[in-house]
Amino acid sequence: MLTKPRARVSSWPFAEVLVARRESAGRLGLRPNQLGSVEIRLDTVRDLALHLHAKGHTTWAGVHATDLEAFLARNPARRASWLAGLRQFFAHAHRIGLVLHDPAAAMEAPQPRGFSGSALTLDQQRALYHRWSAGANVLPHEALIGLAALLHAATTTELRHLTLTDIATASRTVRFPGRSVDLALDDATWRALEACLAHRRALHTDNPHVLVTRLTRVTTNSAGAAHIRDSPAQAGLLPRILRSTRLLTLAGELDVKQLTVALGMSYGGTAHYR
Repeated sequence: MLTKPRARVSSWPFAEVLVARRESAGRLGLRPNQLGSVEIRLDTVRDLALHLHAKGHTTWAGVHATDLEAFLARNPARRASWLAGLRQFFAHAHRIGLVLHDPAAAMEAPQPRGFSGSALTLDQQRALYHRWSAGANVLPHEALIGLAALLHAATTTELRHLTLTDIATASRTVRFPGRSVDLALDDATWRALEACLAHRRALHTDNPHVLVTRLTRVTTNSAGAAHIRDSPAQAGLLPRILRSTRLLTLAGELDVKQLTVALGMSYGGTAHYR
């Protein structure tokens, strides 16, 4: 018979399976599903049961892929999430003999490829470049973080962990942590870097990092991620939007292999922007 999960997890075998898998993953050192994800899986199967019952089904055994397609069509945006739950449920149902075949096994949820996040227009990029290269009253950290992300696709982690030993003054290059090649800086970014180094000297610190704050001045710790995030927020932006904008441009100009080597990214990470 078609069943749906009850209030108590222990009252429904499929719920017990999901919880057991979660606990097993934790013991093995793997990343377990959150309880919220377990609840979503159970809610999906419950909603499917209600949908099928309204269509005249009285047992799981008679459910076919066409029935699942009709259910998934109710909300195409949730197809991938719903199908993940249905695959888990029907695989379980097949193992325990509740169904003779798994109607979800051959179903797919194609994911849209390509970048779909926020990016800046050329006019916006020009305005920001002017702000950080020639603007008055801009703090050194904001200028360096903004230009490094906008022009060189620097990540928050790379900026946080950039140290004095990563800088070659004679060649005006830097080696961002995690990258395998030295990066020649443009005039604007180099001036911003020099301003940060002057700010660092004014703090009289032994901290080896380029970006030193009043909190890290008396330590050797790197600046917090919040500091990197909040600095360009003065211009109403987050570093990831600046970096994504640059990656989109580079992905259109360079071969994927070149991009992965230059930025120390994975193939999948760079292909996402093509």
